[in-house]
Parts: sequence; structure tokens; C-alpha cells
Amino acid sequence: MSTLSRRGALAAGAALVVGALSSVAAVAQVAPRPDEVAAYQGLHAAAHRGDVAKIGQLAARGADVDARDAYGRTPLHVATFARQREAVRALLQAGAKPGLLENDRYDAVTIAAVADDEETLRLLLSLGASARLVTSRYDGTALIAAAHLGHDGVVRQLIAAGAPLDHVNNLHWTAVIEAVVLGDGGARHQASLQALLKAGASTALTDRSGRTPLALARSRGFTAMVKMLEEAGAR
Repeated sequence: MSTLSRRGALAAGAALVVGALSSVAAVAQVAPRPDEVAAYQGLHAAAHRGDVAKIGQLAARGADVDARDAYGRTPLHVATFARQREAVRALLQAGAKPGLLENDRYDAVTIAAVADDEETLRLLLSLGASARLVTSRYDGTALIAAAHLGHDGVVRQLIAAGAPLDHVNNLHWTAVIEAVVLGDGGARHQASLQALLKAGASTALTDRSGRTPLALARSRGFTAMVKMLEEAGAR
């Protein structure tokens, strides 16, 4: 095989790996299935319906606001998946713990971040939820997940809430790296990267193979990102 052919094969292989990781990471969260929802009772059922009055009644009677379903989801997880914001508020005001993780190790903040649900995220953060937790099977953060998906508004919220800018997950990627290597190079991934750079995220941390975000952006042909990184002093 010629050198050019070998390089082409390696690039294609790398693209397949990145594509596979992107798909896995994007679908790692498991929302309640219709049959699970149909079987819900008590606070889980009220959370999914957004029945604030019922949540108040059950909590006042001593119901466990952090009870788990078969997948480890609390009523707060269920309400967040369902975008039932007043239920989220009622549960937190009733004492629900915002940092609990379900079976795939997602908290409510990361669930809202992956869903690009800025309004629910804003509510969670305003009521004491943390943007700093290590979550998911990738030992990542909500910020890394949002940067990966190009959810730029979520990225800005999480940065403002004190999310760790340079956390390295078990794939050896930071939020900056994921915005490049798992992004599409489009406007929202560019905006996510720009927000991270403006906040002071490191451009020197590398992936497991020693490649910097700048090298990764160049390898993917993301010229706008290359320019951003160069202007931020990346090498």
C-alpha cells in the first residue's frame, strides 16, 4: 500500500471511530419508555404529567421525593426528560436532591443539557443544581456533552454557572476537543468553541494521541475553528 493510500485508510478509520463515538455519546441517555410511563405511580406519574398539586400532596404525606424507578430515575429525572418545568420546581422545593444520578450516571442538569433544553437548565441552576458534577459513563460533564452536541446556549449557561472548563473525560477529551472532534464544524459548534475559548478553556490539553484542538481542527478541515484557535493563541 502506498503512503498516500495508507494515510487515507487511517483517516477513514479515524472518521469511523469518531462517528461511532459521536452516535453512542448522543444516545446514551435513556428517557422513560411509553410502557414505563404507563406503569408509573405516585410521584413519578405526577412528575411526568406535570401535576404540581399532586406532587405537593404526596410530598406533604411523606412520599420519597428521591424514589427510583427500575432505571434509577428519580421523579426529578422524569420531570426533566418530560420538560415539565413546574414539576421540576415543585420537586426541588419539596427537597428533591438535584445531583442524584440515574443508572447511566446522568443528573438532571446533564439531561437538560443534552436535550438542548435551556429553559429547564436555567430553572435547575437557579434552584441550586450544580454544573460541576462528573456524570455519564464517560466520566464527563454537562459542559462536555453540550459542547459535543453544539448546544451553544447551554454551553454559555454552564460556563456562567461555574462548570469546569478543562475537565478531561475517560476518552481523554475536554469540552474544547469534543466541540472539534465530535462536532460538524458548523455555526453552533463554532459558537460553542468560541464561548469556551472566551472563558479561558485550555487549547494546550491534548487527546490520547497527543493531538491538540488546533491539530484536530486542521485535520478535519474546520477552517473557521482553526482561525478561532489560532487567534486564541493555540499551537
